[in-house]
Amino acid sequence: MTLVAGVDSSTQSCKVVVRDLDTGTTVRTGRAEHPAGTEVDPEDWWRALAAAVDDAGGLDGVSAISVAGQQHGMVVLDDGGRVIRPALLWNDTRSAPAARDLIDEIGATSFAERTGSVPVASFTLTKLRWLHDAEPANAARVAAVALPHDWLTWRLRGYGPEGESPLGPVLDQLTTDRSDASGTSYFNATTGRYDRALLDAAFGNSGTGERMILPTVIAPGARAGTVTPSPEFPIGAGAVVVVGAGAGDNAGAALGLGAAAGDVVVSIGTSGTVFAVTDRPANDPSGTVAGFADATGNFLPLVATLNAARVLDAVADLLGVSHDELGELALQAEPGARGLVLQPYFEGERTPNLPDATATLFGLTLASTTRPNLARAAIEGMLSALADGLRAVTDLGVEATRILLIGGAAQNPAVQRIAAQVFGLPVDVPLPGEYVAAGAARQAGWALTGELPAWSTEIAATLPADTAAVIGEQYAARRA
Repeated sequence: MTLVAGVDSSTQSCKVVVRDLDTGTTVRTGRAEHPAGTEVDPEDWWRALAAAVDDAGGLDGVSAISVAGQQHGMVVLDDGGRVIRPALLWNDTRSAPAARDLIDEIGATSFAERTGSVPVASFTLTKLRWLHDAEPANAARVAAVALPHDWLTWRLRGYGPEGESPLGPVLDQLTTDRSDASGTSYFNATTGRYDRALLDAAFGNSGTGERMILPTVIAPGARAGTVTPSPEFPIGAGAVVVVGAGAGDNAGAALGLGAAAGDVVVSIGTSGTVFAVTDRPANDPSGTVAGFADATGNFLPLVATLNAARVLDAVADLLGVSHDELGELALQAEPGARGLVLQPYFEGERTPNLPDATATLFGLTLASTTRPNLARAAIEGMLSALADGLRAVTDLGVEATRILLIGGAAQNPAVQRIAAQVFGLPVDVPLPGEYVAAGAARQAGWALTGELPAWSTEIAATLPADTAAVIGEQYAARRA
């Protein structure tokens, strides 16, 4: 049996799956937690990776490994390979003013044409501008910029600070892939090249961006190198563990799901994401759709919402019920909840860009004000907001023929049934799984053999399209 390992180094934790290359069957798994916060010492990721791999039985018998990771995080290194300051994560919003400044200087249309996306506070470029403005002494020390999965891949291969790693601080050995690079706002996924003029703009057009070391972007199925034995990652004498290119987390999930052209993945976690696989770049000057790349050579236009499963959390708490009971209540009500509409912007919203918005309940009448109607309005409102994201993607000409519904809330039968009505497309619900790590494992197999493993995704439920126009019409009438 040939084993390959995939890593999901997410905001909250590090997860590892070890799979049989031939069948895709999960053989063993491991997990370790990351510290909370919006800035983290990358060494905490390194320790968590080692702990998660150990929890998964180590690298004994593993022939290849690949790392998928949270996108956008800023890891800045000095010329000795040392981390200059804690990494700013995607959810650190202190760079929001820097994003506005960069858009004012460069122009939203220019950004969309040159990088596929208009930067927001999540993106790496805005964090580098923040560093230049707020911590000039640290900015002056930057010799290289990496993303979380880039840095972990580099460390796995044996590189790192002098005296703390087997191969030392060889910065030009940093590698990345086009999916993760496409979330920086200084990479063009269509040409496959960095836009160093944009990078230099983050540093005040000082020439810094022209001389800075950036990770080499390698092909999706390429090898970044091999694991170098270290105290954290012992491997047997003579053993070789290939290291794959790695990917951003959403691209990893798409790869793990086997998403293809026409598929739209709707992920309902605390926040929500809607992303599609397409062979054409999607450039949206409005900034609603981020024109990311996927992990196979295609593109992955993506929309993110702030309010997803926590909408259901709030209403379930209000009604004093569990999530299962909320779903049961919702299915007692008719589509449209007798006119009750919940606009679910509880904590502001990213899509649409309404950071100061709050949630609003419309259509309260004596007839509509019931527990089942409120439960249904919560699910319809959450899904309708995600449907706005789907519409933004398809408005760019992206084909959508099927929804792949994932995330914790996707397991609720009421969410599944109502999703088929709100989206008006067939809905497939895969079995719960660590799809980001699974995608990384699939990529590891690709790097090992030169062929992308043809693993199948097991579908737990299939819902045919069931268009209930009243839901979309009611929500559209109340949309901010």
